Amino acid sequence: MTLDPTRRFAGRVDNYRQYRPGYPAGVIQLLRERCGLLPGAAVADLGSGTGIMTAQLLEAGARVWGVEPDKEMREAAERQLGGRAGFTSVAGSAQDTTLGTHSVSLVTACQAFHWFDPAGSRAEALLHRHAPEYAAVRKRRAHGPAMRTFFGREPERAVFANRQVLDFEGLKGRAMSSSYVPEPDDPAHGPLLAGLRAAFERHEREGRVTFPYETLVFFGQPGRS
Repeated sequence: MTLDPTRRFAGRVDNYRQYRPGYPAGVIQLLRERCGLLPGAAVADLGSGTGIMTAQLLEAGARVWGVEPDKEMREAAERQLGGRAGFTSVAGSAQDTTLGTHSVSLVTACQAFHWFDPAGSRAEALLHRHAPEYAAVRKRRAHGPAMRTFFGREPERAVFANRQVLDFEGLKGRAMSSSYVPEPDDPAHGPLLAGLRAAFERHEREGRVTFPYETLVFFGQPGRS
């Protein structure tokens, strides 16, 4: 098992691009009101992936450096956003952004922070049964201690409701966008999809299910180490 984020999403980029949700409008509003997201602001989006948050920041009028170590993810963002004014694609990581000192006024890290080394960055039943890596990835999402390490203090926090409404192909694609879900050559892939189909059929309404999320935003000015 590898938890190296630069390799875990190989072969999953199309599913990630098509089936991962965007972020609630309230997140951008929070960044405007509390975090200095002004028109023309210089923003580094760390772990920018296929450009989901990067696109929303560009729409808000920011100049965005999408910093992403995974080549396939980065190239998907470049295909989607390469013609947009204000977008720069950067082959870098949270620990080595390659950006100059004081080059940006705001740093965002969305569905990627659990892969970061916080100190270095400063200077469910079906899945448990058929996706053995799920527990290890979920453990990395215990954000509280890592956030305190990164910010050097207890950061502020906001919560926004979000959801996707998916048919079965959308639900399958959303599942396959997750790095811990067994791929088609894995013996656990078939049983997992069978279980997913059964769960879909139990809960669908008019051929769709609702996939609820909570979007947690941790924000603030990092303090001294």
